[in-house]
Amino acid sequence: MAESQRQELMGSGMDVSRPADDTVHLRLYGSWKMHAGLPPSADVLELLTTDPAIRRLTFDTTGLTGWDSGLLTFLLRILDYCTDHNLEADRSGLPDGVRRLLTLASAVPEKTDTRQTTKRPSLVARLGEQALNVGTAAADMLRFLGESALAGAALVRGRARFRQCDFALTVQECGAQALGIVSLISFLIGLILAFVGAIQLQQFGAQIYVADLVGIGMAREMGAMMTAIIMAGRTGAAFAAQLGTMTVNEEVDALRTLGISPMEFLVLPRMSALALMMPLLCLYADLVGMLGGLVVGTGMLDLSFTQYVNETIAAVSLADIVVGVSKSVVFGILVALSGCLRGMQCGRSSAAVGIAATSAVVTAIVLIIMTDAVFAVVTNEIGV
Repeated sequence: MAESQRQELMGSGMDVSRPADDTVHLRLYGSWKMHAGLPPSADVLELLTTDPAIRRLTFDTTGLTGWDSGLLTFLLRILDYCTDHNLEADRSGLPDGVRRLLTLASAVPEKTDTRQTTKRPSLVARLGEQALNVGTAAADMLRFLGESALAGAALVRGRARFRQCDFALTVQECGAQALGIVSLISFLIGLILAFVGAIQLQQFGAQIYVADLVGIGMAREMGAMMTAIIMAGRTGAAFAAQLGTMTVNEEVDALRTLGISPMEFLVLPRMSALALMMPLLCLYADLVGMLGGLVVGTGMLDLSFTQYVNETIAAVSLADIVVGVSKSVVFGILVALSGCLRGMQCGRSSAAVGIAATSAVVTAIVLIIMTDAVFAVVTNEIGV
């Protein structure tokens, strides 16, 4: 290539000159837009490649009448070559806008495959992380229980702040609207208990004791537990979804900003309503379950209606009913606390709401089973 070369195509052009042995001066003029047919960068790169004495590159753009991304592409090829071969490129002669865009383009890091660079933590690190997560979750749960206790104390003193209409609506949702599913499940549970007992007791001619099995089983265990599990899947998940959606929409933060305690305004009415409705639903489930056993006893075991009812009355004591109702109150509080806890812990996305609802159901069921086991040990020790 000659020491000075001019190329001009459709209004755009460049001059390449050598003001010094180690310097190349590139002058750009005209309209450097893509539709104008820009000069190729290969000529400049050829000069930089063939002459090892060149160590510096300068620019002159005073003759530019317009430019777009075509100029940026041209310059990027040349500047990348200078960077790779340790050549000094003086950008002071370029327009301010071009310099800013070139700086922005060069500041973006090259995307790499994180799957190859990410190193999996060791087993000890994973165990430590899980232990820290468990500790954090336990601390959050204890904090939530303490705040719930304070809100309950405020309710006893008559200082809790929540709307009566919200409480009434929650009572309706936890009570009357749950009768259908509670009736179906309890009736089927009574049928199942009666069938299981009938198959074994018929071998000894003691089918009359099916009434004892169904009555005591429903009153002490199955009525309260199945009602609690139903409410965990139905109402506990709903509580978590409601509060989780409010957390996503920043409504909980708005209540705190207004000086209103979310524990009193949101959690307390739900916990009170479910604790109030659970004993009633438990008694209703006991009755429906015994009716399911009655159907099996009168239809399959040739027992009369009077025989079955009298045997049930003789078998089921007041202590059995009190134990079942006491469990239901505790189960109701656990279901409400689990749903509200997971709802208040919800993240800030729509997917987090679904995760909170699922976690609320799992937490409630686990707590119900553990609490029922504690009740079984305690009642056995005190002889109830």
